[in-house]
Amino acid sequence: MAKVAFLGLGVMGYPMAGHLAQGGHSVTVYNRTTARAEAWLDDYSGHSAGTPAKAADESEFVMCCVGNDDDLRSVCLGVEGAFQGMDAGAVFVDHSTVSAQVTYELAATAEERGIGYVDAPVSGGQAGAENGVLSIMCGGGGSSFDRAEPVMGSYARICRRLGPTASGQLAKMVNQICIAGLIQSLAEGLNFAVEAGLDGETLVEVISQGAAGSWQMENRYASMLAGDFDFGFAVDLMRKDLGICLQTADEIGVSLPITALVDQFYRDVQNMGGGRWDTSGLIERLRRLDDRGE
Repeated sequence: MAKVAFLGLGVMGYPMAGHLAQGGHSVTVYNRTTARAEAWLDDYSGHSAGTPAKAADESEFVMCCVGNDDDLRSVCLGVEGAFQGMDAGAVFVDHSTVSAQVTYELAATAEERGIGYVDAPVSGGQAGAENGVLSIMCGGGGSSFDRAEPVMGSYARICRRLGPTASGQLAKMVNQICIAGLIQSLAEGLNFAVEAGLDGETLVEVISQGAAGSWQMENRYASMLAGDFDFGFAVDLMRKDLGICLQTADEIGVSLPITALVDQFYRDVQNMGGGRWDTSGLIERLRRLDDRGE
């Protein structure tokens, strides 16, 4: 068992930190909104701290799951940042989805301070975090990963190191690229089925057992048919992720035409007021286009 800090108690971080506590680790949490940390303490055994530095003090591992590059810099750097409170030899594990650029930057700063750094974005959504079955794709030094892997095992179905620093973030970009096109195709297929007079439930029961089957179909078809999007991974966050993918693709000279198109569709969903909808809300965009006869 380890002394662990967890920074960021959003829809993912809250249950992930909970699994650490339930697994017997000594957990200290930090959240920008203190009420969220207080709620976590009502649900789990542990401690809270008023700053990232205080949470990280004497911790062997500092886990972090925040929203974007600026949020990550904020919790890591400065006099109240986690790096200020971490001892040499401790390991920082970043579960956020951020750019490779900020990952290189912070990993270099950590190395200067004798701190291990593992970029470890996750996939599996809120349900995966709550059930402790996330897929974790990691980059960074092998020794730091080897030490952190058993701790991450508290909420992982699979956890793999894919290479040096930023390999985890690059792998997460691939994950989001693959998901974007898949959700759009599923939205088009289900919308087509309904407009053609097919029963959506029966249709999915059949085609999900063949080559068209996917996690998205299994877990999202019912809510898509029902028009229920008030849950899951928000469109605003997906656009943030796809922006990282598109910027990185431009930097390395790779074409992502489908990703760029779906990013535009998600912008339409935002303009419809669906920024906090689950990403499966793409089907509502198609319905409204059809209603207008476009």
